[in-house]
Amino acid sequence: MGRTWVGGVLVGLLLLAACGDPSSGPGTAPPERPAAGTAAAKAPGPAPSSTTQQQRPPASAAPEAPAKRPTVLYLGDSLAMENQKVLGGLLQDELKARYTSAPYSGTTLCDYLESTGEKSLVPARDKAAALVRSLRPDFVVLQFWGNAWDYTWCMDGITHDKDPARYFARYTSDARKLTDQIANASGTKRPKVVWVLQGPDPITPDRVRRVNAIYEQQADASGGLVADAGKEVGPADARYTWSQHLPCTAYERDHPVYCTQPGSNRTALHRDDDYLHFCLAPTTEKSRPCPVRSPGILRMTRAITRTLTAATN
Repeated sequence: MGRTWVGGVLVGLLLLAACGDPSSGPGTAPPERPAAGTAAAKAPGPAPSSTTQQQRPPASAAPEAPAKRPTVLYLGDSLAMENQKVLGGLLQDELKARYTSAPYSGTTLCDYLESTGEKSLVPARDKAAALVRSLRPDFVVLQFWGNAWDYTWCMDGITHDKDPARYFARYTSDARKLTDQIANASGTKRPKVVWVLQGPDPITPDRVRRVNAIYEQQADASGGLVADAGKEVGPADARYTWSQHLPCTAYERDHPVYCTQPGSNRTALHRDDDYLHFCLAPTTEKSRPCPVRSPGILRMTRAITRTLTAATN
């Protein structure tokens, strides 16, 4: 993660390889694999935190007080890594939520399974079931792009470009296993699992469509929820068409820091050198929450917040 790339489509492919492309591998050596029993010391990314957003967006109109103060756990890959503080701030403002986030860049569903052990980028303490046992959340929000690459050891070399059928079968199986582990860890208080639907992918658009379908099917089968955050970062009339810029929303026009090209009523969702991530600051070697106000991140996290608000009230 984190190096700056220049150039056109070829460079975009390389960037995705370094940041979570499900179809190709990175061009640099992977991080050191966590040793058994010492995963917490080796795995990338932060420990869970309840911090709220230092780049918090302006507060919207005061919402109706929630029926209860929910506990929310947020897990995911580099997109969740970017989003985590903005989402925490919104959930605090809107729901007074007790919030914990534990995303790890480059991960996929199997990294959060307790059965993956040392093959995982996620340490044992931050596995989904382990956090559910300790936090007893009301909601577990899962945001995964669908990574499958050389760093994602738990996928056992299965990638979308080499074998799409095995990739989707494995992803379907892991979604079911992760839901089951969360349920089994929760005791009598089962949290709602919220699957975040992903935005358009300019390289493999049908892959994202099918991954989102897996999330929707799993939510239907297990009584979970979906939050269509990806819809907010695609054209209104073309859900799976990628775009770097979109028309500013009414909210963005009212808060000009989020309307990056007010003269043309357009806002930037991606940097010129990164078509996957939504943070408008350059990526860095060490993964981090996005340090600048970024319209794409705000759009997605507001969609997640709306889903949780509707489920809470």
